[in-house]
Amino acid sequence: MTGSIHPAANAEQREGWGKRPSRWPGVLYSALVLGSYILMNDAASASSITEKSRMWMTVGEQRFAITLADNAAARTFVTLLPLTLEMSDLNSNEKYASLPGALPANASKPGTIHAGDLMLYGTDTLVVFYSTFESTYAYTRLGRVDDNANLAQVLGRRAVNVMFSQN
Repeated sequence: MTGSIHPAANAEQREGWGKRPSRWPGVLYSALVLGSYILMNDAASASSITEKSRMWMTVGEQRFAITLADNAAARTFVTLLPLTLEMSDLNSNEKYASLPGALPANASKPGTIHAGDLMLYGTDTLVVFYSTFESTYAYTRLGRVDDNANLAQVLGRRAVNVMFSQN
């Protein structure tokens, strides 16, 4: 019965139907104002998230931008920065090092590991992959090197000092 008055309404209610000023313009205006406020706050939040979702990995003179994953492990990792680690080579496809403390893990099996993946093994082992390959191991994603074109060459096959920083 949209748009009509209920038959059980008294005569006074039936008589006044349609004579009251509509509240819809005020409700609509309020919704628009609230929606604009939410959009502005979301845009500001997205901007600050974008700024905070990037970090740097420096090996010797070479610097690599890393886009961080949006998870608790990555956010906790950033609190450790700046951080310099001596990273050992493993299987000629990755560098790894123990972190000074545990990070919150949410591991899954990615199947394919990609060159440039920055992962957490267990809760306290940082891994930078410089080759793409299939894996059955479980990792928590921390981020990804944006441009990994010469990552394998820069990391080499021996232990190397790697500095992670926010700027």
